[in-house]
Amino acid sequence: MPKVKLFAMFREMAGIAEIEVEGEKLGEVILNLVSRYPKLKDIFFSEGKLKEFVQIMVNGRHFRGNLDLEVSERDVVAIFPPVSGG
Repeated sequence: MPKVKLFAMFREMAGIAEIEVEGEKLGEVILNLVSRYPKLKDIFFSEGKLKEFVQIMVNGRHFRGNLDLEVSERDVVAIFPPVSGG
């Protein structure tokens, strides 16, 4: 199972920093994650689509695109809230 790492407010909302989540595609992993931690669902999704501000990295590479990306049990999916500075 791919490992999912949550950061900042996402980690606080779920109460975990890291978890293994089933799924062969990135979208499946995210849907399985929010089914375990429903507080994340409304933060991650709007009208069934992943919100643009949710930042995802797969194995250290920034991901923005198709949730049909295949993932394996060795992959690490990192999910970040938006980063801002001032």
